[in-house]
Amino acid sequence: MNAAEADSPFHAGEQHMQTLAGVREVMESRGRQFIRDHMPQQHRDFFATLPFLIVGALDEQGWPWASMMAGPPGFMVSPDPQVLHLRGGLLAEDPLAGSWQAGAQVGLLGIQPHTRRRNRMNGVLTAVDEGGASVAVRQSFGNCPKYIQPREAVWQPEGAGGVGQVLDEDAHLSAKARAIIEQADTFFVASASAHAQGGDVPRSEGVDVSHRGGLSGFVKLRGATDGTVLTVPDYTGNLMFNTLGNIVSNPRVGLLFIDFASGALLWLQGLAQVEHDSPEQAEHAGALRLWRIRVTQGRLHEGGWPLAWSEG
Repeated sequence: MNAAEADSPFHAGEQHMQTLAGVREVMESRGRQFIRDHMPQQHRDFFATLPFLIVGALDEQGWPWASMMAGPPGFMVSPDPQVLHLRGGLLAEDPLAGSWQAGAQVGLLGIQPHTRRRNRMNGVLTAVDEGGASVAVRQSFGNCPKYIQPREAVWQPEGAGGVGQVLDEDAHLSAKARAIIEQADTFFVASASAHAQGGDVPRSEGVDVSHRGGLSGFVKLRGATDGTVLTVPDYTGNLMFNTLGNIVSNPRVGLLFIDFASGALLWLQGLAQVEHDSPEQAEHAGALRLWRIRVTQGRLHEGGWPLAWSEG
């Protein structure tokens, strides 16, 4: 690896996908300009307005999970451009609860669906205690508003969040889990690069979490002998290929589906692969490629956080 490659904001998987799409050189230039090692003031102010945060991290086995934290606006604060403080923690039943500790690589997504704004911040947990956590910034960048379904989240501490069963899911998803996916117009995906763990992780590598959206039912399910398989259309986006670049390097992914009517959270893990020029692509208008996820396990929390979701 030469000096220019070592300084790139993109790792080998992202570079591979950019090359296939014919945008490698232009994205290298844009990435060096827009992927920062600090949070600009606009992003710092934005995170402080949000009642929830999408997070991605690795469990004890090195598998990604996508999840959520929530609280009254102001539960996140950035005292300086290099740090974001989170006042609060994960739900006790969260599959990441046991591995949410200092030194962990994390991906964070601040998203405000009713205004269709979103900003990403990938970093490392530097402190975790009963009061919350601190995240040191490694990569900070904005995303476009494409495919974000406008709905507003309102923190309601008197609501019924946290009440409800927590059910384990295996590779063959339950009817409840399938119903959440079949009506979904939004989900979140956590992924990790090939070298996201260890003591000296390059800045281009780590854990990432991102948004995917479409019309209700855009994620398709089918049963297989070894479990449930999800098919996701991949539309034109920001061309960084953070998620798909991770997948071609490391197929393990974590998904989060939110039932916006009930507040239920569906966490899934699976193995993903990217398919180019699949015959099924024609069934998904506008899709440039497909990705398949073979579910391995999951968890369904029928209560979730005390957030009310209204159409924007």
